[in-house]
Amino acid sequence: MSLRNAPLTPLGMADDPEGFATRARKDPVELTAAHGALPPDPGGVFAELESAIHADAGVAASGFMLLDRNEDGLRLRLALIDSARHTIDAQYYIWYGDAAGDLLMKRLLDAADRGVRVRLLVDDLSTMFADSGTRRVRDCAAALVDSHPNLKVRLFNSWTRRSKAGRVAEMLGDMRRLNRRMHNKVLVVDYRATIVGGRNVGDAYMGLHSTFNFHDLDVLGIGPVARDAAAAFDTYWDSAQALPVAALKLAVPAAERAEKVEILKRRLATAPALVRFDIEPRDWLEELRALRGVLHTGTGRVFADVPEADGIRHQMREVIHDIAEPARHELLISNAYLIPTQQTIDTLRAMHGRQVRLRVLTNSLASHDVPAVNSHYKKWRESLLKSGVELYEMRHDAAIQPLVADTAPARAEFMGLHAKCMVVDREVAFIGSMNFDPRSRKTNSEMGMVIESRALAQALAQIIERDMQPANSWRVTFGETGRLQWADDRQVLMRQPARNGWQRAADLFFMVFPDHLY
Repeated sequence: MSLRNAPLTPLGMADDPEGFATRARKDPVELTAAHGALPPDPGGVFAELESAIHADAGVAASGFMLLDRNEDGLRLRLALIDSARHTIDAQYYIWYGDAAGDLLMKRLLDAADRGVRVRLLVDDLSTMFADSGTRRVRDCAAALVDSHPNLKVRLFNSWTRRSKAGRVAEMLGDMRRLNRRMHNKVLVVDYRATIVGGRNVGDAYMGLHSTFNFHDLDVLGIGPVARDAAAAFDTYWDSAQALPVAALKLAVPAAERAEKVEILKRRLATAPALVRFDIEPRDWLEELRALRGVLHTGTGRVFADVPEADGIRHQMREVIHDIAEPARHELLISNAYLIPTQQTIDTLRAMHGRQVRLRVLTNSLASHDVPAVNSHYKKWRESLLKSGVELYEMRHDAAIQPLVADTAPARAEFMGLHAKCMVVDREVAFIGSMNFDPRSRKTNSEMGMVIESRALAQALAQIIERDMQPANSWRVTFGETGRLQWADDRQVLMRQPARNGWQRAADLFFMVFPDHLY
């Protein structure tokens, strides 16, 4: 049975001994269908891969591959964009104007040059080329890209006042609306291939930063799950909250666009972080065909919060609960920003009472890029442990940093966790954009992919367990005196690890602010 036509359940495999219907919710959460997604065109490497998947596992199946290494996250995005024949849809919370952002933007323009229809939806918190200076400069950069006849850009939940001063004034006057941001991250190519997960577009998310790189996670999906992702994209693209950049009325002559693209090429050619990447599009046919031997088959669905005229209808928190709560044996969680609720603690305690093994990995203060989150997470450490959770916190100097976080030749000073994923009973996996904190539950929009594939779930479980090893994380427990302690492969600490005194000061400072601000 396909997830596409079934109510949301944590298990839906045909050989599930408890049966699909017996574990379904009474009022299943469903993604509001979008009307704009087109059927996939025939031909091309993605059609070839999808046909092979269907021949092996049935027409409802998709193929999946985890993108654990930042380098793979960038390379697979380039491969999908370069191999697009018909359509590219990209939706991101942040698109930085750094080496990674410039390279991916150039490849989108290259795809548009060869006739591919490209749609780019970004949150207006950063707009595009977020490192490009003033809001006017950023708007002009967005308008320059949008001026291409085959590439259109929309801004989600935009400011009506575009100057810096006007933006601040508007934020103060309309905080409730403008505090709500689109946190989704998805790329869909030819309605057959998609990448969903935690990575924004920027150097730190692709392993190219010299100071700090994230340890993140995406999943590549080939097959019907890509149509699900396309429907989610269209729901946002067609939303009243998505402003076409053309509405900014910033005219960009074709000659100016060509000149700016040449400047972009020169900048990319001299970017030291990109020495191992092609600046121009290339043929990925051999590499993409080789995916057939490594894709895990199964069924998948993409869920997302729903944009409405006056806000966001949040349903991702229900999706997460409905996947996790019925676990029979084991729940594995890796989530960067963790601020639970008492209801969460009660649910975990009940699961532990049913002999479900609970293991959770999140950031330590030392690995955090947002100390304010730690200021509120730390209040819940003891409750999590008492509820039966085995608790781990990422090390900023984890042994896996060169393997997964840094993309050579970059070698960052430290790393932090940015993944948002979960494995239930090694049969069902969730990978997406949603943090387990108040902002993701109640403020921002989020999305994610639910995958029913034992092979994929086991592969993800192995990644999370690797990250929990003492060389990569601290195990948080109660010591002999009842105080919290942090143990790794070298020592036991009696206070939370931090990189420096400034982190500890910030951790104290942000305790006075409400947790939903972060």
